[in-house]
Amino acid sequence: MKMVTAIIKPFKLDDVREALSEIGVTGMTVTESKGFGRQKGHTELYRGAEYVVDFLPKIKVEVAIDDSKCEEVIEVIIRVANTGKIGDGKIFLLDLSEVIRIRTGEKGSDAL
Repeated sequence: MKMVTAIIKPFKLDDVREALSEIGVTGMTVTESKGFGRQKGHTELYRGAEYVVDFLPKIKVEVAIDDSKCEEVIEVIIRVANTGKIGDGKIFLLDLSEVIRIRTGEKGSDAL
């Protein structure tokens, strides 16, 4: 089992959610977050004063999946979240040693 964590631009969330649903992903966790990578933030004007916004709004999407769906999920996220501009985000892939459904006590792939 794997945990796919994708950091994407906020306006891409609905597209990513719909595309993952179409390939059979039944659940995900979404968190509003802030951060920066190579883009290093940007400057804005507020009441005539310029200031630096270091952390940009992002969305963190987490999906726990079976190993067999891993490549398909990653490909879908890359295809749908890509704008071709800096700040499109990153995908992190982690191994899950165990998953347990709280309600039923199911373990492993059955709990996904």
